[in-house]
Amino acid sequence: MPTRKDMPGTIERSPKKAQDTYVKAHDAAVEEYGEGERAHRTAFAAVKHSFEKTGDHWEPKATKGPSDAKAAGGRATRAKTSGGVDANASKEHLMGVAKKLQVRGRSRMTKPELVEAIRKANASSTRKARAR
Repeated sequence: MPTRKDMPGTIERSPKKAQDTYVKAHDAAVEEYGEGERAHRTAFAAVKHSFEKTGDHWEPKATKGPSDAKAAGGRATRAKTSGGVDANASKEHLMGVAKKLQVRGRSRMTKPELVEAIRKANASSTRKARAR
């Protein structure tokens, strides 16, 4: 069972509520499926239901629910994940997140382009945080 020191870095840098959500979901998944990748995926899915990835950490979403088509469709769907970006959020919300992450050219982007740009900015931010 994970302890707070065994958590992924993005969860460690997130609010306590996100950490608690991850630990509780992971522990339940370990009891159901055993330790391993499936338990971690289940825990991240629980976090993504209430939080969205912003930079190198997770922040609470305005409304709970699936963050993208993959989360809405479950494991059997062929839909792609948005990597923690709340793809179901409004374009205005995504513009705000993109501004916070200093995504260039955001004012000319479509909603799918914003989601992809935010996903890339989040990945870059996480890589930088790991290097510290």
